Amino acid sequence: MDSLVSARTWRDGVAVEHTITRNDLVTAAHDPDTLVWVDLLAPEASELAEVSEELGLPVTAVEDALAPKERPKLIRHESHVFFTVYAVHREGTRLGFSRVSGWMLPHALVTIRLDDTFDIGAVEQRWDDSPALLAAGAGGLVHGLLDTVVDGHFAAIQTLDDALEAIEDTLFDDRPTSTAFARSVYALRKDLVALRRIVLPMREVVSGLLRHPGTDAPVLRPWYDDLYDHVLRASEWTESLRDLVTSAFETNLSLTDARLNTIMKKLAGWAAIIAVPTAITGWFGQNIPFPGDGQPLGLWLSAALILVCSLALYVAFRRRDWL
Repeated sequence: MDSLVSARTWRDGVAVEHTITRNDLVTAAHDPDTLVWVDLLAPEASELAEVSEELGLPVTAVEDALAPKERPKLIRHESHVFFTVYAVHREGTRLGFSRVSGWMLPHALVTIRLDDTFDIGAVEQRWDDSPALLAAGAGGLVHGLLDTVVDGHFAAIQTLDDALEAIEDTLFDDRPTSTAFARSVYALRKDLVALRRIVLPMREVVSGLLRHPGTDAPVLRPWYDDLYDHVLRASEWTESLRDLVTSAFETNLSLTDARLNTIMKKLAGWAAIIAVPTAITGWFGQNIPFPGDGQPLGLWLSAALILVCSLALYVAFRRRDWL
């Protein structure tokens, strides 16, 4: 089986050191004294169909595992439970998503990964740290997998929360925002929408497992209740961040409009001040006799009028916060 990346077996919560072959898989999966896990990486449809047939799974099991663009979900069949979840990782400055599906049988878990971006080693370490869960059967394996995935959701949400705080600090700077700022807000909003699409359905996945006979053992119940609480917190946090991002986007537009209004007020105020000397020099430039015509008195009179009127307008505009 070329796509078999790793496989492990346990007896009474203790790992059994031996390699599982293709022929051993079916026997181990139906042994009530053995717990087995098999991981398949990017399997072909024909290969996955052979595995499902040997395990006694319906044809729809392969379709569920390889169907494109599936949302996180849980489907309970008579012979097994199928689930699909998405792990989150960083791809540069953006979020990336890795799909992980699984068939949970009474004494076995088969995981199907479409790529190797999800760290399955972290899941194995969690299993090793909780031998009591493994003694409860395949439900313990599924809990360790989902708990690792949800922890990744929390890490991604925390990253977006930190990015949002940085945006808020920039938003209320005295300097006007640039196109790059608007682009960063839009990218954050896009990542948050994508994350929300995989976080919210997790409530249905965990809730369905809580009602399944394979996960309602007394030892598993508090662990799944705690996992469900984590899922709810992640969902609520995602919703609050979505509202904050929307508010930040709208606030940026409002602040831009406010800065534009301020600039327009200042331009209008300075235009009014500049109009004073223009009007006075135009008046004194008339080709008719007036007091001080052709004498130094005319120059000093016009200069005094310009200074007094301009200063009066400046003071009046400053009191009204127009300048």
